Amino acid sequence: MAALLAALVLAGAPAQAAKKRKPVPPTRMLLLYPEGQNVDKGIEENGVAVTLGPGESNGCTQAETLNDWGDRAFIGDSARIYLYIPKKCNGQMVVVCPGGGYWIVSSRNEGHYAADYLMEKGIAVCVVYYRLPYGHWEVPLRDVQNAFRYCRAHAAEWGVKQIGVMGFSAGGHLAASASTLWTDEVTRPDFSVLYYPVITFGPLTHQGTHDLLIGKRADWDDKELSVTEYTRRMEQYQSLETRYSLENQVTPRTPPTLLLASTGDTTVPVENSILYYNALRANGVPAEMHLYARGNHGWGFTTLRFGNVDYMAADREAVHADLFHWLEEIHTGE
Repeated sequence: MAALLAALVLAGAPAQAAKKRKPVPPTRMLLLYPEGQNVDKGIEENGVAVTLGPGESNGCTQAETLNDWGDRAFIGDSARIYLYIPKKCNGQMVVVCPGGGYWIVSSRNEGHYAADYLMEKGIAVCVVYYRLPYGHWEVPLRDVQNAFRYCRAHAAEWGVKQIGVMGFSAGGHLAASASTLWTDEVTRPDFSVLYYPVITFGPLTHQGTHDLLIGKRADWDDKELSVTEYTRRMEQYQSLETRYSLENQVTPRTPPTLLLASTGDTTVPVENSILYYNALRANGVPAEMHLYARGNHGWGFTTLRFGNVDYMAADREAVHADLFHWLEEIHTGE
């Protein structure tokens, strides 16, 4: 297990040749399920359970892979968190959920590079390499909630008083799930930052995100079943579409939220962000939304995915300014 930990820390570091800047290395990496998914145990410290077990396996037995863009696939037993703890924390921490359509985890552009920029401001970070669902829809959220459990348990020693969540695209759907489907005050984020998020599983959804989390309609629509079983399955499918259309799950207890997206996004329609923003406003939740003319989709924190052509270049500094101004307001309560 020690060898696996060492290998994963090295694998999590962005390739030197691709960098525009050298992100700071993580303080620590922890497997969320040190004994794998088939044992109902999470992280234990000094004989005490700090997090919960995996709940269920995502069924993934293939070895995790990494491509040149920093996209990781087949995350199962290797689900883990990377912690970035500043020497002088400003009191905030962000749990980061990279995107990738629930097919991959965009670990660099929307993970470690996000941590680098946040750390510059004295903000602690936890980047989550969550299990990919493969139809096991509860698995990714379980991992993020366990990340919150671990970070809450250590917040005082790190100087952290406020823990929020940040997500990108499908990771934005996961972060919005964490913001609306939390189970207790430990797993409830104090704030939420959503970059070009998938929100709805209705007509305006990103179909890949929808299908990889809960399956295609065709996967559920088996007319060879009895009428009773067919009806039960279709009702469950429709219930899942409603549950994971997160505009339906907003309540007055949903945390304050910042939305950042591009109006010309051809992958995830900007209406996803608008649906969530309107739901937040209807429930009296403090909400702010910035829509940019450029950027399309997946612009994250670096140019890495785009051959060093930054499609967000004209607004890049404005995006960072909007983000950090909002985080400062949340931090001070102004």
